[in-house]
Amino acid sequence: MIKLTAPAKLTLSLSITGIRANGLHELEAEMVTIDFSDTLIIEEGQTEVLYLGDYPIQPTPDEDLIRQALRLVDEKRKVTVEKRIPPGGGLGGGSANAAAILRWAGFVNESDAVHLGSDIPFNIRGGRALVKGIGEEIQRLNYEEKIFTLIIPPFGCSTAQVYKTWDMMGHPKGSNGNDLEEAALKVEPRLKGWKSALEEHTGQIPRLAGSGSTWFVEGSYPGKGFIVARTTQENEILNQRN
Repeated sequence: MIKLTAPAKLTLSLSITGIRANGLHELEAEMVTIDFSDTLIIEEGQTEVLYLGDYPIQPTPDEDLIRQALRLVDEKRKVTVEKRIPPGGGLGGGSANAAAILRWAGFVNESDAVHLGSDIPFNIRGGRALVKGIGEEIQRLNYEEKIFTLIIPPFGCSTAQVYKTWDMMGHPKGSNGNDLEEAALKVEPRLKGWKSALEEHTGQIPRLAGSGSTWFVEGSYPGKGFIVARTTQENEILNQRN
């Protein structure tokens, strides 16, 4: 039995720089990993994935990024996930899980993992980086120890729908470090109330994490319903396969 940690990704800034012929959006984003994480237990056996914890999701086999990661490294394992990162929260939880599997397997070709998900190449090592293209171009940045306070609404945002709405709105540029914020608020108007709650609690203007639904500010502001998290350094590529 092997225990893995899958840290969430926090997108500190997001600028959409272009749209490819296939409709995929190119971006430039500063990303960090934080110590808010899922935990994976890997055991011998035929491939089976069980999600427990705060979010006991039940993705289909074709949707499950853990299964896809196992296929990529040609492995069969039983994986149990203690899930704390919310689906649809903009924190890359599914990508973090897949990246943990790839680290465990010693998979080092980060850009080759982009077909599983745009956040996975960054999440394999994590830490701090400037991410470009559709997620396959990663420029590692020096680690900076920072603390953030997050508020996570009890609903998610569809990344695909937010990008589609951004296109329909004429590609607005974000005024608060994230080009997708206006589109996310249009897709899910309830986000505004959660942004206001974090602003009232901290006295700062919150930023949207990725395509939402999580909001965050820099600094430690503990309180009921708020999560205080610290940045983490790069993950080690483990190669713990027997």
